[in-house]
Amino acid sequence: MSISDLETQRFFHLRGDEMIASLFALHRYPWTMLKSIGDFIRQQGQMLSDEQYEQLGSDVWVARSAKIWDYVTILGPTIIGEGAEVRPGAFIRGNAYVGPNSVVGNSTELKNVIFVEHVEAPHYNYIGDSILASHAHMGAGSITSNLRADRQDVVVHYEGHSIETGLRKLGAMLAEYVEVGSNAVLNPGVMLCEHAMVYPVSCVRVSMPAYTIHKNQGQIVRRTERL
Repeated sequence: MSISDLETQRFFHLRGDEMIASLFALHRYPWTMLKSIGDFIRQQGQMLSDEQYEQLGSDVWVARSAKIWDYVTILGPTIIGEGAEVRPGAFIRGNAYVGPNSVVGNSTELKNVIFVEHVEAPHYNYIGDSILASHAHMGAGSITSNLRADRQDVVVHYEGHSIETGLRKLGAMLAEYVEVGSNAVLNPGVMLCEHAMVYPVSCVRVSMPAYTIHKNQGQIVRRTERL
């Protein structure tokens, strides 16, 4: 395990045919993508097929196969992918890419985020300035904290290393198949490598290697099974 685990091409495992893949290819570290999400969505939105996507208002594109429930607020720039579901009371504040078959749950708020595909944030979540890879799941009430209490720039900590991001607002990065338990808090700059698991009601302050578990007292242990 080394700091290179956090580089975009090692941290995420995209197939390459995802709509968002070309953005990932441009950035050494995932958090540098955050400033580009809005422009990327506007560019992609102009190229989307009218047969597959409907434009709703300014810079909002929704797949015709997506399900948008009543009492939802979606601000642009936003793309809602094919088969995605946005449930009642959701608030999407813009700069949001919700990939295919993802779920934005009731009373969930998104801001400046990427859901690659098959991502679930189904109940009372706040996810800001964050990227969630395929099959990542946020339990009910779990959130990404994206601003330090002292308002200083966020530092990423991993395996005894630290990286200055230069960002005042940075939430969390979740790789593939990460599971976050209910009412957990991911502190600013936390990166959870693939198949990491966070116990419910945990406060996660440091990044986690692949196939590890964060227990309630902050102990990080290896998973005994590989899924």
